[in-house]
Amino acid sequence: MRVTTGATRHQAKKRLFREARGNVGARSKLLRTVKEAIIRSRVYAYRDRRVRKRNFRALWITRLSAACRQRGLPYSTFIHGLQTADIGLNRKTLSELAISDPQIFDELIEAVQSALAGSSAA
Repeated sequence: MRVTTGATRHQAKKRLFREARGNVGARSKLLRTVKEAIIRSRVYAYRDRRVRKRNFRALWITRLSAACRQRGLPYSTFIHGLQTADIGLNRKTLSELAISDPQIFDELIEAVQSALAGSSAA
């Protein structure tokens, strides 16, 4: 008896077309084009999950740089001072502090300046 793959193939195509829903024209209607569109969309999704992390880090650094400049300290000196003062806050947290809690950020700036003064005197 001959075995056909009709139901299985139909389910596979249905899954592909469901994933390509929302695409325009042939990218949601023709099987070969749908496959290509899905592959390309997955590549973009994989790549851009990493790009999003880069963009956020750049945003946090920009915010920190602006907040440090307002207080008369360059960003690179601020980061070096944090390492010298052994303060282990990441850029995301520092950025949030600079925006939402300026008093605590001012205390961090003072701690950094005192650490830098102490390390240059030694």
